[in-house]
Amino acid sequence: MRKNTYPGKFIVFEGLDGSGQSTQASLLRDYLIGLGKEVVLTKEPTKDSEPAKQIRKALDENIVIEPFELQKLFCLDRKEHLENLIEPALKGGKIVISDRYFFSTLAFGSSDKISLESLIELNKDFLIPDLTILLKVSPEVCVDRIEKRGEGVKLFEKRDKLAKVWETFRILPDRFENVYMVDGEKSVEEVFSQVESIINKEVL
Repeated sequence: MRKNTYPGKFIVFEGLDGSGQSTQASLLRDYLIGLGKEVVLTKEPTKDSEPAKQIRKALDENIVIEPFELQKLFCLDRKEHLENLIEPALKGGKIVISDRYFFSTLAFGSSDKISLESLIELNKDFLIPDLTILLKVSPEVCVDRIEKRGEGVKLFEKRDKLAKVWETFRILPDRFENVYMVDGEKSVEEVFSQVESIINKEVL
């Protein structure tokens, strides 16, 4: 995996569905803009690529895609995401915040009995984030949050599935550098206080 040699910084939020990573990513964008930084907020999977359209159909359970083929689609979408948005922004010295990245492929793919090493190999040519913030929220709390949003429970949001996903997420700080685990079960403000402290120390 490639180190970021561009002038910009690449920050990623990860966690189970319902862990609050989208909320925290948005709060960080607003915080950094308030400091006068140029910020790009993005997420994976993207919306417009052809692989992303197939991914969405699979996640909504409208089509069935074999687990490894699904993760390959995530990687194709990721490749376009990097080439078309993330790396150009980093080259321009901007801070890029992504809601999910390849750590999600590792965690969700492993939950489908794909070996972690084969998933790492699949992502080996991608950029390593300068900082990854992993929100720790129990599967029970995540499912409760999802149900309260009234969105139904999608493929990757079922309780047993999330428990398996977390088994991989929790070991990532030991496998990769610059991964920080944050207690995501506190209030939104308390969680962001933890995020802000990490950002001030490691990025600014």
